[in-house]
Amino acid sequence: MSAYRRKPSVSGIFYSSDKEQLIGELKGCFTNKIFGPGRLPPSDKVRKIYGIVSPHAGYLYSGSVAANGYFSISSSQFNNVILVGPNHYGLGSHVATTMDGIWESPIGEVLVNPQVAKDIASKASSMDVDEFAHSRDHCLEVQIPFLLYTFEKFRIIPIILTNQEEYVALEVGSAISDTVKDRASKGEEFMLIASSDFTHYESNSEAHRKDSQLIKSILSLDISAFYSTLRQYNVSACGYGAIATIMVASKNLGATQGELIKYATSGDVTGDKSSVVGYSSILFV
Repeated sequence: MSAYRRKPSVSGIFYSSDKEQLIGELKGCFTNKIFGPGRLPPSDKVRKIYGIVSPHAGYLYSGSVAANGYFSISSSQFNNVILVGPNHYGLGSHVATTMDGIWESPIGEVLVNPQVAKDIASKASSMDVDEFAHSRDHCLEVQIPFLLYTFEKFRIIPIILTNQEEYVALEVGSAISDTVKDRASKGEEFMLIASSDFTHYESNSEAHRKDSQLIKSILSLDISAFYSTLRQYNVSACGYGAIATIMVASKNLGATQGELIKYATSGDVTGDKSSVVGYSSILFV
């Protein structure tokens, strides 16, 4: 039986479907001196980074902000990437991974690591194996070209959440960190990525105000404060559960703080500040 092949759902919409044009877009995101890191990877700074928060909008809007996170981890050593994001369409299981398959992109393809996915799912009672849950969503897909452009050899473990409640983040985050610890003796190294945008469709000033409060709680790695701030300020961050999950896992693995690398809104990027979406690159170190 042939492996499941996950076709891109937003290729040609969020980013170019042409290989050379997409490579050009990615280069432009990295070399953007205002919103990006201003240079191509790899970074010459080597340090322990457990995970990142990365946006998932069209590259025109959030690509340069996203490039900051990928530049920061571009000298890190790992052979597995655990990706967690929100299920925008509510398809399939409420907490879903895939145990098999190949994810395609215009610049290459990447294999799922079934053993790691199985280990995480065995430790998280809320998690199912459900390819359908991943079939349409863009939140993890838009990370793949950045990964393929920046790194040569890795496999992915995709996890998508409809249920983003605190108890799910605690359970799945702990399942991730326990699995990473268990597999360290086998020579496997991991990078954790939370895919999320921040405030949606409010004024630029409101987005900056609300998101700055939520980011403070993320940098503290305080899950209770994070969910409290989310509710208090009514922050419409679509992947809040994904962020919380990676906060939990990173903290369990040894991270002591988050580090904000870049924040900007679509309004900052395009100049249209009437109704914006917020984007952030955050490291867990």
